[in-house]
Amino acid sequence: MRSIISTALASLWLRPGRLGEVLAVAVLFASAFISTAHAATASPSPAPAASGVRHDYESALRKSLLYFEAQRSGRLPHGQRVAWRDHSGLTDGLEQGVDLVGGYYDAGDHVKFGLPMAFTVTMLAWTLLEYGADVAAVDGGRELAHALESVKWGTDYFIKAHTKPDELWAEVGDGDTDHYCWQRPEDMTTSRQAYKVDRDRPGSDVAGETAAAMAAASMVFREHNPHYASLLLHHAIQLFEFADKYRGKYDSSIAEVKSYYASVSGYHDELLWAALWLHRATGRDAYLDYVVANADEFGGTGWAITEFSWDVKYAGVQILATRLLLNGEHSAHHRETLEQYRAKAEHYVCACLGKNAGADANVERSPGGMLYIRQWNNMQYVTSAAFLLSVYSGYLSSSSSVSSGVSCPAGGEPATTPADEVFALARAQVDYVLGSNPRGMSYLVGYGAKFPARVHHRAASIVPYKHSKEFIGCAQGFDDWFVRKSANPNVVVGAIVGGPDRRDRFRDHRDNYMQTEACTYNTAPMVGMFAMLNRLARDEAAQVADRSVNR
Repeated sequence: MRSIISTALASLWLRPGRLGEVLAVAVLFASAFISTAHAATASPSPAPAASGVRHDYESALRKSLLYFEAQRSGRLPHGQRVAWRDHSGLTDGLEQGVDLVGGYYDAGDHVKFGLPMAFTVTMLAWTLLEYGADVAAVDGGRELAHALESVKWGTDYFIKAHTKPDELWAEVGDGDTDHYCWQRPEDMTTSRQAYKVDRDRPGSDVAGETAAAMAAASMVFREHNPHYASLLLHHAIQLFEFADKYRGKYDSSIAEVKSYYASVSGYHDELLWAALWLHRATGRDAYLDYVVANADEFGGTGWAITEFSWDVKYAGVQILATRLLLNGEHSAHHRETLEQYRAKAEHYVCACLGKNAGADANVERSPGGMLYIRQWNNMQYVTSAAFLLSVYSGYLSSSSSVSSGVSCPAGGEPATTPADEVFALARAQVDYVLGSNPRGMSYLVGYGAKFPARVHHRAASIVPYKHSKEFIGCAQGFDDWFVRKSANPNVVVGAIVGGPDRRDRFRDHRDNYMQTEACTYNTAPMVGMFAMLNRLARDEAAQVADRSVNR
């Protein structure tokens, strides 16, 4: 019989999934299709001051890759480094007659949600495509091997989940029953029902994102495992064709996902996103023709967006399209539309810089300089923005066809912001995550002297399975572990938690899921960023040493 305290806690935990975040995105889409031409002029927010703290980016890289091992579902490999985890979800898909063992848990619970998992893998692959050489330079290539393993753990699962050309298993587990329980994944007693999208129940958003993940990953593995890369590209092409031919939102086909990862932005952004990744992976003009032909109808050149996330891909679409323009990777008839994509990409960049005309067209900053979108897991927007700003500044700097700057309209006439200022903001956001903030708190768990100790994470908050194989039930987990005031017995190293509020305030309590729960897509964009910043920091230190010697 459930105790009074566990019943009360279960009621607390039966929040509407990530519904608060979903509703906030809906508000964003109700107002984002704007013209800034007549907006009131607003003073841009000041850039955060550079921190004097020297961060150990190499350590941050190593720790970030450990996190993905902590989130593994399925039968863990012999090389598993996160020893407090064990095998879990070994019967996933059994009731449906399909092998769905593997993949990732997205956060502190145990549902395998296909959309955020695919976005995580897309971002892991993208960060390696941009900064893979920097990852490879660390520890004799061992960290690159770990990074490739983190991508492959996801793509191996997607191969299993893509059981037919027009069938994709998009979720395993049920959020409602899962949230009744506070259990280790090794003890799971909750539903492992699996849900799919197909011709009759389409899901263009989840199929499109999975296609993007597999296309991006195919390029990552092209040099290291050509056969596997070809297999991934084959699946990506089929998934895109399925997503485009049988159109529909996956949360209309799978009702169980609505309260957790509803597709508020729809599926048009994922179709454009997948087409751009397939164009990059294959070089086929047909995919770019698709992106250009559907630019207006799908909102690619219409939505002026100030965030980038597992749901809202438009800023990423616009920056990828701008990359083609800057690199000259297009035909003459594509140019006009790609310029329109670029205008919207620069709206996003200028919004982060605080240099759009009109306060509502800019991203809010906390007093400590953190980009602030909303209270629920704000760090996902910080890390994704840092990555987009960094890659965009790189695209600008390497382009010979245009001036290396962003045209922002604040203050009346558009003014050019240099690429290095865009990059400075990206680096400042990374440094904020690592502890250059008013609290001196690292929001990367396990990094630095002060980091969250009570992460909202079932497996981390309960005694490890290898130390105590005694079964822990739903209510027992709440009674014996959730309510404890002490630090978690297991440190979920490399997790980036939801983070502070708009005033840099943070409460390190296990029940404060808006701030202390971590998600895979928070950490994914940072992997390559940490490696690249490690290289830059070493170069800067060498330059200082040279100047000292030459004085």
